[in-house]
Amino acid sequence: METSQDLKTPVQSETALAARSKKAVGIMEPTQILKIAWDGVIRNKVRSLLTMLGVIIGVAAVIIMIAISAGTEATIAEQIEGLGANLVFIQASFGRGGPGGDNNSPQLVYDDVAIVEGVSGVVGTSVEQQSMQTVKADGVTLSDVAILGTTPDFPSVREVDIASGRYFNETELDRTSKVAILGAGLAQELFGETDPIGQSVTVGNTKLTIIGVADEKGIVGDTDFDSYLYVPISIVFEKFIPSQFARFIGDRVRLIYAQIDEEADMENVITQIELKLANSKDILVEELPFTIRTQDDIIETQGATTAAFRSLLAWVAGVSLLVGGIGIMNIMLVSVTERTREIGIRQSVGATPNDIRLQFLTEALMLSLVGGLIGVFAGVGGAILFGATGDMRTVIVPGSILLAFGSAAAVGIFFGFYPANKAAQLDPIEALRHE
Repeated sequence: METSQDLKTPVQSETALAARSKKAVGIMEPTQILKIAWDGVIRNKVRSLLTMLGVIIGVAAVIIMIAISAGTEATIAEQIEGLGANLVFIQASFGRGGPGGDNNSPQLVYDDVAIVEGVSGVVGTSVEQQSMQTVKADGVTLSDVAILGTTPDFPSVREVDIASGRYFNETELDRTSKVAILGAGLAQELFGETDPIGQSVTVGNTKLTIIGVADEKGIVGDTDFDSYLYVPISIVFEKFIPSQFARFIGDRVRLIYAQIDEEADMENVITQIELKLANSKDILVEELPFTIRTQDDIIETQGATTAAFRSLLAWVAGVSLLVGGIGIMNIMLVSVTERTREIGIRQSVGATPNDIRLQFLTEALMLSLVGGLIGVFAGVGGAILFGATGDMRTVIVPGSILLAFGSAAAVGIFFGFYPANKAAQLDPIEALRHE
């Protein structure tokens, strides 16, 4: 026997839908718009999730890429700071004849260290000269070991602690004493668990006595402090890289470090260093064949490079957001086509074009915001996981989260407007006739 429910005609069913639509629309309060939009999103859960996938990937990519870039920048800054505190780098320019130009041009030489030391505000100096040699000790032979010739102030200027024994002094430097200090890693390779203090090592053809072992410092920048063998720089000049021009122009050096008093005016000290060096070589400051830079200068230069790299990564990640936005627009256009009759019914019971536009725009915005929220969690989690398991450090930048989430919202509004506007412009009569 047929029930009254079974006897309902299609016209009666559409009347019921119109009644429900009228109740849902009414004045179209914000809460009603949100509810209707949310119903549209969850109506096809799988399709909505796939639509949000582009936004999720884009947001996560922006956060992870910026975290990698910020981590790289922080690592570089820490490495430069790890070279020592409040340093000025006086570096020879490269030209004909090696560092400093040809043999007739002014050179950066070892004697310039004394000139720098005499500048008010300089509390310590160090100079380095490196040579690669074969080292033999206790039956162990190592090739291409970095021999670093330095001065007594090296440990304080470069912040290298001595774990056992001592560093050489001014007397040993002046007398070219055959003494050496081992880096922590080199000491382990040559002597293992045996105490190396007092032992001898043969560097090239020169036998040196070990008087100290440096504390473990690790790799700072591209420098592995633990693999060095430290000796007075006078030994390097005499035994490992003797220069035929030293008797005329002095022993050339590539780099001089000057540690500046924290209370001194850095710019003023640098100016005084330039003036004294120029005066000693009887040239103008502008003619000095070397550059003077601070740690901040190097960090700023590196920062500009990483900032450009970060911008590039952000733009690449932004392409994913763009693709996600196109996906939202595509699905919303499909949704408008599928729900044309529903739009016609809403219009017939009083919904204005603005109501329809706002409904579909809110739906697109919900897709992008939910996708953006999931992307934020994925991005933060991915950055943490990448930093914990990868070789590159990551630093999560709060601003990148706001940027990525805000971009997701903008994508939703921008790419959702066209489908929403198309829905609002549908003719009610034609919409009701749509099958």
